[in-house]
Amino acid sequence: MSSNNRGRPRHPDVLTPAEWRVVDAVRHGLSNRQIASRRGISVDAVKYHVANALMKLGLSRRTELKTWRGAPYDSPTAQPRGDDAMTLHLGPLGQVSRTVSDIAVAEQWYGTTLGLPHLFTYGDLAFFDCGGTRLFLTAAESGMVAEQSVLYFRVDDIQSAFDELASRGIEFLGAPHMIFKHPSGVEEWMAFFNDPDGHPLAIMAQVQST
Repeated sequence: MSSNNRGRPRHPDVLTPAEWRVVDAVRHGLSNRQIASRRGISVDAVKYHVANALMKLGLSRRTELKTWRGAPYDSPTAQPRGDDAMTLHLGPLGQVSRTVSDIAVAEQWYGTTLGLPHLFTYGDLAFFDCGGTRLFLTAAESGMVAEQSVLYFRVDDIQSAFDELASRGIEFLGAPHMIFKHPSGVEEWMAFFNDPDGHPLAIMAQVQST
């Protein structure tokens, strides 16, 4: 057998698939330890891939990967965009995130107690569908969760939703109440409760007064 056939086959891209996975994780803001945990490899392996990527890309520091604009050769984002100027139109929110202390407890609570459709779980990351917007839960590294933004879930009938969630063990901070009435007669109603980490959520509804 020719010696030219030995070793790893050449890859058509500037980075190998393993290097791309690590680089994308770095660009996502993950530490070497977090990447190692989620990829199931050693921290030394992560450092090795980072060092190789820096060398191939002509970069000198890990932080430079955060602003490097490269994309895999077969990604649609790597294709030429043409000469036509694009008009920016921001769409609906695609994803919101929340940090939790225990991903398994949170997955059970958001999926079973709240009844959100579970999309997938990857390590200490869990994803749920909220009517087309994805909820992204991630476990805090230290187990200490910082203050979180309120998540407001739209419901058609706030009184019925209140009763149903209460029957599942949700402890509301108070009864549904109107917070504002528009000149058109539309009323804004809300009721608040906490997740297992004590962070706020709410159900909300707009109703037309008669």
